[in-house]
Amino acid sequence: MENQIFDAASHGKLSLIKDVLEKRPKSERIHLLSSKGAAGETPLILACRNGHYDVAEYLIKNCGADLELVGSVIFDGETIEGVPPLWCAAAAGNLKIVDLLVQNGANVNSTTRTNSTPLRAACFDGRSDVVKYLVKAGADIEIPNRHGHTCLMIACYKNHYFIAKYLLQQGADINRKSVKANTALHDCAESGALAILKLLLSKGAKFDLDSYGMSPILAASVAGNANIVEYLLSVPDLVMIKDKIAALELLGATFVDNKKDMTGALGFWRRAMELRYRNGQLIYPKPLRTVPVYEGRKEVDSLDELEELISDPDEMRMQSLMVRERVLGPAHPDTSYYIRYRGAVFADAGEFNRCVELWFYALNMQQRILEPLSPLTQGSLLSFAELFWFMMGDKKNTFFPVPVLRFEDAYMVFCKSVQEIEAAMKCGENNVGIDKVRDAPVFHRLLVITLQICSVLLAVDKTPEEDYKFRKTAYHLVKMGARGTGGWSLLHIASSNDSTVGRFSMKIFPSIKTIEFLSSVGGDLTERDDEGNTPLHLVAEAKSCSAELVKSLLNCGAHLDEVNNAKETFETLSKEPLHSLVDPIRYQSLKCLAARVVSQNQLQGCLPAELLSFIKRH
Repeated sequence: MENQIFDAASHGKLSLIKDVLEKRPKSERIHLLSSKGAAGETPLILACRNGHYDVAEYLIKNCGADLELVGSVIFDGETIEGVPPLWCAAAAGNLKIVDLLVQNGANVNSTTRTNSTPLRAACFDGRSDVVKYLVKAGADIEIPNRHGHTCLMIACYKNHYFIAKYLLQQGADINRKSVKANTALHDCAESGALAILKLLLSKGAKFDLDSYGMSPILAASVAGNANIVEYLLSVPDLVMIKDKIAALELLGATFVDNKKDMTGALGFWRRAMELRYRNGQLIYPKPLRTVPVYEGRKEVDSLDELEELISDPDEMRMQSLMVRERVLGPAHPDTSYYIRYRGAVFADAGEFNRCVELWFYALNMQQRILEPLSPLTQGSLLSFAELFWFMMGDKKNTFFPVPVLRFEDAYMVFCKSVQEIEAAMKCGENNVGIDKVRDAPVFHRLLVITLQICSVLLAVDKTPEEDYKFRKTAYHLVKMGARGTGGWSLLHIASSNDSTVGRFSMKIFPSIKTIEFLSSVGGDLTERDDEGNTPLHLVAEAKSCSAELVKSLLNCGAHLDEVNNAKETFETLSKEPLHSLVDPIRYQSLKCLAARVVSQNQLQGCLPAELLSFIKRH
């Protein structure tokens, strides 16, 4: 019955909805209309999303559908959660349904889970008629979303000139800043909305910096919007000479890497170089430095050197990396992104050592600047894990020789990954910047990536000294007691086939070698997750249970008769008969048998308190 209603609401089949609901009592109708489909949508949300006015009207006026009941809806392939019906109607640009909802009492300032209002949804899609209607109905034009972006900002970013002009007429704060301190001017510069940018400047918009120290002209340069850059350069007394130079240099770097336009890039760099000189004298020198990862290169410092670049595209690419690092600084995500991108190009060409050098340089930069658990840092670590796994894998189908993975390279990244875990745990202890609920999946992902790198290192040839270093770091990792989602320890992750991150993780876990290694450096296979499961319990619940894996866990200290919170043992959970996997007699210890007898006969009161936890697990 519910499926019929969802289908009818989605496709505008009013007669079918009436057939299902007409003869039912009001309480049952309300219950049906409050139910949600597989994607989290309600019947009213579906009707509003798909523009079925008659269905929406019937559900509201005849059936008493809740106008504020939120659900989920898909727009442009993205699932939006916590969405009220009015937001759906506004985003879809259906003015009649918007009016229907408002006239029947819908809250014009209701928000989604990300704090997006119906007005913002209409601004995003350029629905000027809906925008004007909602504003007249009392919509607050200054309510920002969770990132601090206002309706004016999104109209600027989406280049909806008449909406931006209307919001300014209604008193929108032209200099309002987002969480990252960007303004509507930044949004215009980033999107290439030149007409709106001119309008904002004519209305007194300030030329402010965002949290990365980026002015609107630099934002335009990063995006490659030469039209914005040229206009801002032409406005008298708006941009200082040093900022003009930086904008032209950064725009040139963008033309190199994004547009693959070497001639255009050289033109911008030439203009920047000319601005550095006055009457043949260098007035604005570059802070030149040599960085080993760029193979000792320096930025060019004269017009003659600049002209020589056009004959060497690879040199221009390296120059663009140096320009971006100097102008944007290490904190800007584009700086490390393009260093990593250039490293990936080297890897594709078979130059793996150059790739590792550049990626490690970017990783150092990220960990020095970014907070623990940053997705940028985690992305770098995952890229290393995938690269190392490829280098250690089957090389028969490669088009070029793959060098042997050096211990020092993999070990340095392993240390960096352990460092990231430790930093995140310290932040969690001090409640600084880490939300234990929100960041738990991210932290879990970091643990999986770290174990992937660890597993690669196990297969790398090592000297005794290198093996000692590796084991010492792994011991430190184990003793930190890091726990992922559901309270999983490192050994839970290494034992589970659900530990999937990246393209190659399905080939790694469960890993007997990793389990045995972690156990050898202090890992405890009797550790339990939030449901009381040991790693052995997870193996029992897997689709297929390997006898070799089970024996490895038992040999490393797992207990066959240990129970979880639901009093289940490996044997009761396993889909395979226990005797087909192992000989249980071999893995029965006297103390385990004694614990079971004590537990079954309720003799705990006769024993020391330090033994009780062991007995409760049997």
